[in-house]
Amino acid sequence: MKQRRIGQSDLTVFPIGLGTMGMSEFYGQPDEQESIKTLHTAIEKGVNFIDTADMYGIGKNEELLHKALHDRWDKVVLATKFGFEREPGTGRRVGVNGKPDYVKKACEASLKRLGRDTIDLYYLHRVDPETPIEDTIGAMAELVKEGKVRYVGISEASGDTIKKAHAVHPITAIQSEYSLWSQDVEETTLPTCRALGIGFVAYSPLGRGFLTGSIRRYEDLDKDDYRRNSPRFMGDNFQNNLDLVKKVEQIAQEKGCSSSQLALAWLLHQGDDIFPIPGTTKAKHLLTNIDAVNVNLTQDDLQQLGNVMKDIHGDRYDENGMRMVNV
Repeated sequence: MKQRRIGQSDLTVFPIGLGTMGMSEFYGQPDEQESIKTLHTAIEKGVNFIDTADMYGIGKNEELLHKALHDRWDKVVLATKFGFEREPGTGRRVGVNGKPDYVKKACEASLKRLGRDTIDLYYLHRVDPETPIEDTIGAMAELVKEGKVRYVGISEASGDTIKKAHAVHPITAIQSEYSLWSQDVEETTLPTCRALGIGFVAYSPLGRGFLTGSIRRYEDLDKDDYRRNSPRFMGDNFQNNLDLVKKVEQIAQEKGCSSSQLALAWLLHQGDDIFPIPGTTKAKHLLTNIDAVNVNLTQDDLQQLGNVMKDIHGDRYDENGMRMVNV
């Protein structure tokens, strides 16, 4: 599949990117060597859209990317994010900060950890409810003028917020959760992006691993896996959602692919402006994911899949997390 251009930018990438959050935190004990192998495999296979954030491992993920890719940066379109403040010792989230002075401070810190002079795509990780979005984007626009950032993005913003931000400085990409089991962005966010020519980057395109079919029991999750506190993985919600995934697996068998490939193919078929960034820490899973570009789906397939997953039980995040999405 030919490369896709992100929004109105000159960033052209392989249709499926790589999310690196799990390489440093949240999904059990990280394996640095396997993560580096996965990153190297991605570049070798032409997967050039790499996504990170300053909060992943409290900066350690950006440092990992520097270690793995410092001699390959010319082959990478790098996206990172800022906004979440965390305590260095405990890792506890302090809150979201979109104040102009913090924007510049966070960018300088990321550039230093990454060992780069410029960030290709810089996102506001979550909208700061205490700071006008115009002020945050204005500060990000200054970073573009200074040559420290090439393009600007926002994560988990509502349609109205996107419009306000875009009026200050062109927004290149919106990053929000989008998958077979999280289709709410189709209501207002995605239409707004399309009206303004903004690319859409889909994080958690495999439903935090649920859509891969590899999770069969709550106990399959490591004790320090954050999904243990995710509503969709808890109580009766788990079994209901697992039953839906089994239906996806049946369709995948008929199409001659894995359920993860089917889920990614469904997203790719939603439009050339969609960029899934599945996260994985293993090279073999990366190779499986990128083969999704070869899965062809009919309109009937797309409709059937979309309808199967409409009855998901549980919110995407806990109560606090839900306050920070679609802001």
